[in-house]
Amino acid sequence: MEFSAAQIAHIVGGSVEGNPNETVSSFGKIEEAVKGQLAFLANPKYEEYLYSTSANIIIINNSQVVKEEIAATLIKVPDAYSAFALLLSEYQKLKQQQLVGIQEPVYIHASVKKGNGIYIGAFAYLGENVVIGNGVKIYPNAYIGNNVFIDDDTVIHPGVKIYHDCIIGKNVVIHAGTVIGGDGFGFAPQIDGSFKKVPQTGNVIIENNVEIGSNVTIDRATIGSTIIREGAKLDNLLQIAHNVEIGSNSVIAALTGISGSTKIGNNVMIGGQAGIAGHLTIADGSKINGQSGVSKSMKTPNTAVTGTPAYDYTASMRSQALVRKLPEFEKRLKEVEESIKKLEN
Repeated sequence: MEFSAAQIAHIVGGSVEGNPNETVSSFGKIEEAVKGQLAFLANPKYEEYLYSTSANIIIINNSQVVKEEIAATLIKVPDAYSAFALLLSEYQKLKQQQLVGIQEPVYIHASVKKGNGIYIGAFAYLGENVVIGNGVKIYPNAYIGNNVFIDDDTVIHPGVKIYHDCIIGKNVVIHAGTVIGGDGFGFAPQIDGSFKKVPQTGNVIIENNVEIGSNVTIDRATIGSTIIREGAKLDNLLQIAHNVEIGSNSVIAALTGISGSTKIGNNVMIGGQAGIAGHLTIADGSKINGQSGVSKSMKTPNTAVTGTPAYDYTASMRSQALVRKLPEFEKRLKEVEESIKKLEN
């Protein structure tokens, strides 16, 4: 697919400096781009490549000062990184729109309701009473259990498993190997020391515009729903336990585990390898540093914690700075003790 500078500027809301009819057919990093490619410059560290790149079109910030002559056509925007991300997103949508039809072999129960413009890849399984919205793409080897609802323009990548009764919103992306709606970890201890399984009768609800990485597990609720709210972004290799709720536009990095019934607020940021205990409340705008262990609720919005157990980020940084100085403090303490002994003598 080819796009002109004028078309690209229209998509990203930018202005063209140079030839509006200049075309590109692929993307490249500004330091490596070749003829026929589009690049962008957002980081000042890469400014030198603005004058040497072979890219035909470059997206730059309005604030970027051009110091030398440039052969490429420029598209100026308020935020080059965001504009490039938008362009990649639109490009990906165009490619997916071309992916239409049902491959063989597949299993699709007779009760399945299918929207228009869908794609179902080979070896996919769609159970009873499944509803597939318009433009949904289900890649090969996906499993869609009974009574699952998938809304418009959602993409289910290869090997995804969505258990019965789960609800998936619009424009959701679920990457390969993720399991939605497996049983929550519920076992009741018995007098004899054994554990009896507690049936997990709820489901998982994923709202609109959520993206979920590869090999994520989101457990169904014991009763009610495990809920991922609109716009949340989940990295690879996460464990989201039963009855957890993750708020709108919250982001969680890889290898994080969230225990059962914890409620994560809106616009929360959680770093990689964090662990959050069960039945907690994490307030809106909270920031949890990577490898933190959160054992208590964070009730004040827009606060940051780090460490294990996690506590106030600023206080933790001061403590770490003091710990690094302990050898020096020990030396000074010994000197003070020796001085006191001399005075006593």
